[in-house]
Amino acid sequence: MTEQSQSVHAGPDPDRNLERSLRLGPYLDRAYDSPPQTTVEGILRRTVGLAMEAEGCLAALGGRCDVVADDGRHVETEVVGFSGERLFLMPVGDMRGVVPNARVIPMLGTPVATVGDHLLGRVLDGRGNPLDGGKPLAQGNSVPLMGETINPLQRQPIRSQLDVGVRSINALLSVGRGQRLGLFAGSGVGKSVLLSMMTRNTEADVVVVGLVGERGREVKEFIDHSLGSEGLKRSVVVATPADDTPLMRLNGAWLTTAIAEYFRDQGKNVLLLMDSLTRFAQAQREIALAIGEPPATKGYPPSVFAKLPQLVERAGNGAEGSGSITAIYTVLAEGDDPNDPIVDAARAILDGHIVLSRSMADAGIYPAVDIESSVSRAMNQFATPSQQKLVSRFRQVYATYQENRDLVSVGAYQPGSNPHLDEAIALWPSIVDFLRQHEGTRIDAEDSLSQLRELFDAVASDAPDDTP
Repeated sequence: MTEQSQSVHAGPDPDRNLERSLRLGPYLDRAYDSPPQTTVEGILRRTVGLAMEAEGCLAALGGRCDVVADDGRHVETEVVGFSGERLFLMPVGDMRGVVPNARVIPMLGTPVATVGDHLLGRVLDGRGNPLDGGKPLAQGNSVPLMGETINPLQRQPIRSQLDVGVRSINALLSVGRGQRLGLFAGSGVGKSVLLSMMTRNTEADVVVVGLVGERGREVKEFIDHSLGSEGLKRSVVVATPADDTPLMRLNGAWLTTAIAEYFRDQGKNVLLLMDSLTRFAQAQREIALAIGEPPATKGYPPSVFAKLPQLVERAGNGAEGSGSITAIYTVLAEGDDPNDPIVDAARAILDGHIVLSRSMADAGIYPAVDIESSVSRAMNQFATPSQQKLVSRFRQVYATYQENRDLVSVGAYQPGSNPHLDEAIALWPSIVDFLRQHEGTRIDAEDSLSQLRELFDAVASDAPDDTP
């Protein structure tokens, strides 16, 4: 047998194979660990309303796909569901120009939000693009749009009060740092005015405002009138008006919360104002019904009531060493119905609620805070015993007068018959003055409590001296 034939039949050289595997090993590991970069396109099969159905491609729930319109424009969509081999898509922006069998291109990655200190003083849309006509935004940190809920055992407790500059709230419904409150009101009762007062007067380090589903006219009014140039310097505004798509309105709420989380993680005390939680729920209802989810409670599908706590639970105090997000969500009580499903759901997941009364607004008492129906569940954790005693007495006097209001109005009550009602009648003008506050006036927490104490001291000093 020749030397060449011996080399052929000798088999592979073990040393050579070992050397080859050692040399190629890192490259093989990198190839196996790296996700495939090949994108498989699909086609658009059906469009009904705002819901699109695509097939031939794969994308994760919550992922993004581009639908190529007739003019070559890419319409950004989000995967909101699937059935079998079909994906349900919802457009983020305008979907005009989309044609049958259009190309559907899945996009790699998940939705992120760009955050940073450069956002202070800016007005953004639901995608994070500037609406104020200012210079392009600088590059910042990218965080997941949906964020992550903090472990409840790692949250700091509510220990101190946040001054919001409104006398009735500071004294009677004190707001704690990290508390989440609902502002419940019907249309035209003054919730936007009360929000603007808290925005200007708060002692928070940063204010993040989310205008979700409101009238487009109110966006500029809120910025120019409610915030002003000084207030805007420490604020970030995210505006997704009512004419935006449902998905854009949802993104506006998620982006608002993500920005607030960034500043909280920087150790700042953040005031998050979202107007409104009801429009957020209605946007989710539009999406859910469009893809075939059955309605459950008064036309709201179950996914609506799952999304609400996912949004709200991201606010609050952070872990030890971080800051806080004190969140106030407006909730529109349609037809002034206190049993509206969104009102009822929000009341259950929030740390308190401030109810605005239409009858007080009609009487010219602004802000029209209904003290009887409102409560701050976290107040007792930081309020002093003397403040709690004053608040309890105020509520008793207020309730006594309201229960006998008709008797007093028609003159059927005889003074001296009920000492508690006599006290309530004597205090009522002072109570009305205490609740009423001009929009441009700021009253801090210390002065609010002092004026509440003076309200009762004045009546005590006017009482007749029975000492012989």
